[in-house]
Amino acid sequence: MSTEFADPLRTLYLDWVARMQADPEMSVQVMRDMQEGWHTVATEPKGVSYESVDIDGLSAVWSIPADADPTTVVLYFHGGGFITGSAHSHRKMAGHLARKIGSRVLLVDYRRAPEHAYPAQVDDGVTAFRWLIDQGFAPNRIVSAGDSAGGTLALALVVSLRTQGLPTPGAVVTFSPGLDWDGEWMVNEENDILASKAIIVAMGSLAFGDRSTKDPLCNPTYADLTGFPPVYLSAGGHENLLGGIRKFVEAADAAGVEVTLDIAPSRQHVHTFAVGNDPEADRTITESAAWARERLA
Repeated sequence: MSTEFADPLRTLYLDWVARMQADPEMSVQVMRDMQEGWHTVATEPKGVSYESVDIDGLSAVWSIPADADPTTVVLYFHGGGFITGSAHSHRKMAGHLARKIGSRVLLVDYRRAPEHAYPAQVDDGVTAFRWLIDQGFAPNRIVSAGDSAGGTLALALVVSLRTQGLPTPGAVVTFSPGLDWDGEWMVNEENDILASKAIIVAMGSLAFGDRSTKDPLCNPTYADLTGFPPVYLSAGGHENLLGGIRKFVEAADAAGVEVTLDIAPSRQHVHTFAVGNDPEADRTITESAAWARERLA
């Protein structure tokens, strides 16, 4: 893919960074309000409807494709550094994934930091996972998925479930997962528009507080990955977190985990946000969905 492509996500990120630089004291609420509009870089997925649902006190949104397999489901965690983002801001990306995989996607509005200290977000994921089982879904027919910090949560969910001796999902799909909250492995500071080391470290510090960034719930790279379900990881070729993502792949491979890494050349953090408007984002969503379907077969 040519680097001359007019990436709509690049434009969005440049605007976001400019606004943050113009207001260094920007409140968390203003940042949240800004990210609510990020869904505009994606197209509306065809044949997908949305339905709000309450999960034991947690708000969530179903993305439902017309031809959904009633026996499979994707549990999706939105990104935003554990601080911003919502089911609404990520509904289009989830809708495209639902359509391609042929399964319903449940987006959870988990409790966000700093009002709720980590790992409250992981705990909410466990609640949602157990709720899906109560609805009749077999654990191995559930995909845990997410982007950025939501990718961290998609993996941390498995770590938490294993620690509790509970069944785990059949597969994990992540888009630009946050796996380097102290900036130790960053590789693209000069190319990454949004996820600079300073921003990633600041968000991790705000979310984790005194908890170590090497805690397996904060960075599953440090977990015992032996016996982990298959994992698919997508990354942009120009994103800073690519180094940490590669470190997870190395650790998973060493533990005998089936792991797949897909790198989108010249793309930014969570390039899949622009699905429908970026051929590379379309390819990633399509291929990750095909990968997940095979693991659920």
